[in-house]
Amino acid sequence: MSPGYLENQIETSRTNLGLETIDLYYLHNPETQLAHISRDRFDGRIRAAFAKLEEIAAQGKIGWYGAATWEGFRKSTGGLGLPRLAEIAGEVGGREHHFRFIQLPFNLAMPEALLQRPSVLDAARDAGITVVASATLLQSKLSRGLGNQLAAAMPGLETDAQRAIQYTRSTQGIAVALVGMSNAAHVAENLGVARVPPLDEEAYRRLHGNA
Repeated sequence: MSPGYLENQIETSRTNLGLETIDLYYLHNPETQLAHISRDRFDGRIRAAFAKLEEIAAQGKIGWYGAATWEGFRKSTGGLGLPRLAEIAGEVGGREHHFRFIQLPFNLAMPEALLQRPSVLDAARDAGITVVASATLLQSKLSRGLGNQLAAAMPGLETDAQRAIQYTRSTQGIAVALVGMSNAAHVAENLGVARVPPLDEEAYRRLHGNA
């Protein structure tokens, strides 16, 4: 997260992509540093990184920045702490700061961002931060074998992969459900979800036994 390194990599990416502005730049798994340094020292590194990213955003070289993590926002304790990151962003960038996105795994097998308390999705909403879900199919593990009960709860869909996508895209507070696809058949299958609307609130709550 060294400011000089971030600046170098953004310049390299702009050159490689042939772009004036990178829409969104993520810090990748910053939580891994917490295993080696204190929280106070980590916050200092985050502060320096955010200050540099705010400077780069002001130059028009990036639109927004965020954090893409695997564990950082899924832990109820010992994680990144989204409210704290948003607080630091506000301190260095003001109310109009550019820390506006996070990415974390969210799927039928990993619903922590919704179910843990305090909820990461609630914290993101309160901070004005957009949530992008990765691992929607959990490296294809959720593309088969989900059972008849889930199929009955999601009419209009033909495959378990579609149902896994439907779950994530129907979650309030999730703006984007990322799905990896390696061939044209998977693309066609996954796009089939677009033929049906997301689950309504009552149907979604029944998936968690909260109807």
